[in-house]
Amino acid sequence: MDNYLKTERLVLRHFTADDAELLIELDSDPAVMRYLSGGVPTPPEVIRDIHLPKIIAGYGKWGGQLGLFAAYEKVGGAFVGWFILRPAADGPLDEVELGYRLRQAAWGKGYGTEGSRALLVKAFKELGVRMVWAETMSVNRGSRNIMEKAGLTFARSIPIPEDVPVIEGSEHGGVRYEITKEQWEQLDRLEQL
Repeated sequence: MDNYLKTERLVLRHFTADDAELLIELDSDPAVMRYLSGGVPTPPEVIRDIHLPKIIAGYGKWGGQLGLFAAYEKVGGAFVGWFILRPAADGPLDEVELGYRLRQAAWGKGYGTEGSRALLVKAFKELGVRMVWAETMSVNRGSRNIMEKAGLTFARSIPIPEDVPVIEGSEHGGVRYEITKEQWEQLDRLEQL
């Protein structure tokens, strides 16, 4: 990824130790955290001392190609949020998770779909990934819309992990979406027509 990936309107780059305030601001918005923590912000010291060091360490683990990436608007440089492309902690390297967390100011602009599609291209064309998956709460329609627009399809319902706090809609469980390299190639061919 050479530390960055460009789309039509976005630049995705590695986080640095100087980016803690961006993550703190993002995770302090109750609307952003609604389906993650019930709107409770992530404590700043947890971001500074635990999350950000893990994010940065992940780049070394996966040769800089996978991990969590800060997203900015090309025009103006506003921080949009982040995207993730990485294998599960105990999962195979050819099956990676796609995810995103965007500031409210970026909602409804198509950035989630644009960044997700760019990471799918990276995964399937450059990294030899076999399958990309994403998970969210069943009631998180916004996140599900991004998954569907990016080409992922519903795979199955999943339980909400026990360590997740009881939040609005958690009684409905979660959902897992997936797309294989073959499915993505078929979609890509159709879009080229």
